[in-house]
Amino acid sequence: MSDVLSIGLLIVAGALFAMSEIAIAAARKIKLRVMAEEGNIKALDVIKMQQKPGNFFAMIQIALNAISILGGIIGEQALTPYTREVVSLFYDGVLLDKISFLFSFLCLTSLFILFADLLPKRLAIIMPEAVALRIVSLMRWITFLLMPAVFLFNGLTNIILRMFNVPTERTELVTTEDIVAMMDAGAEDGSLQRQEYQLIGNVFDLESSTVASAMTPRDQIIYFDLDDSSGEISQKIIDHPHNDFLVCDGSLDKIQGSIESKEILRLVLKGELAQIHPTQVDKDIFYLPETLTLSEALNAFKVATQPFAVIVNEYATVVGIVTVKDLLSSFMGELITPHDEEQIVQRDADSWLIEGLTPINDVMRSLSIEDFPNRNQYETIAGFMIYTLKRLPKRTDNFIHQGYKFEVLDLEGVRVEQILVTRLK
Repeated sequence: MSDVLSIGLLIVAGALFAMSEIAIAAARKIKLRVMAEEGNIKALDVIKMQQKPGNFFAMIQIALNAISILGGIIGEQALTPYTREVVSLFYDGVLLDKISFLFSFLCLTSLFILFADLLPKRLAIIMPEAVALRIVSLMRWITFLLMPAVFLFNGLTNIILRMFNVPTERTELVTTEDIVAMMDAGAEDGSLQRQEYQLIGNVFDLESSTVASAMTPRDQIIYFDLDDSSGEISQKIIDHPHNDFLVCDGSLDKIQGSIESKEILRLVLKGELAQIHPTQVDKDIFYLPETLTLSEALNAFKVATQPFAVIVNEYATVVGIVTVKDLLSSFMGELITPHDEEQIVQRDADSWLIEGLTPINDVMRSLSIEDFPNRNQYETIAGFMIYTLKRLPKRTDNFIHQGYKFEVLDLEGVRVEQILVTRLK
């Protein structure tokens, strides 16, 4: 009975060490950091053990190998007599002792594999953080008690690793790919809602998309000319109720400043004609190059505290304007964009109407298209059409890409206004 009890204790000890090895290795650092910030000291201990795992794994291997050796020695003495009695009921020849030993070896090995290896490791991989927090203190004490042997074997291991120019400590960097993989996993199991998934995905686009993908292009800018009559000024405010308007002298290339529409409305409410007084014009215009990323543009607005910026190209030609709302809409999406202003409208299960100025990243997410060719050559879906056709599109021009048919539906001059995208079955 003492031998059987010893085998049971060895199996329990082996299960504990096997479970610890998997749990410490598999525990997610991000989750542990959250627990540590909430005041869980054991989570911090697990992180430290992951960063310097040499002593811990040396202790685990010493313990597991000792348990295996002891299990073999004790098991042979404890089980062989019983298996011999069972085998003798069916066979009583010269190979009785060898067959009995073989059966006792198989029984003992099966017990250790099942209860000291497979089951504890399965439990540890299912809930690694919970297991790691419960056993980390015990493992630290055992490591301390076995320190002479641990120091020896861990030191030899470090010497061998350095000989092959391999790092001796674990460095864990959370990359964008890691975060995206976690987002995908969360979206698949339902823990991350669709809106949250899109919002987080849009944030990553702030560094890859340029300000040109969010700006209002030059030909759609509404501005006041110094020569505009009172009626023309009033009509522009009625048709386009913006807060601010550029004031130009003949064209957008001669910007004189900007004016708030409330300044003109104040004159109208007083019974005066709608007109632009030079004293009302703000000469301080905020310019941004079109090569800035969305993230850089947001940072620029944070410093400048201006309501909008004029976007210019490398030749100092005005190519568009952008507001803070435009930049926020690029990743907040429908949270701040009214439904009737959405750039992508799904007609049915397999077709979408998309505005030409829609950023290509938004199209990729809405249509679940993995990639577009040479994305650095264009910012919008209209640019993709031009790039693919190698010319200015005409109405009904179409092509197929990754199982979708892209067709030009509406043009305004040479600008692509609307595109019909149909999923082919």
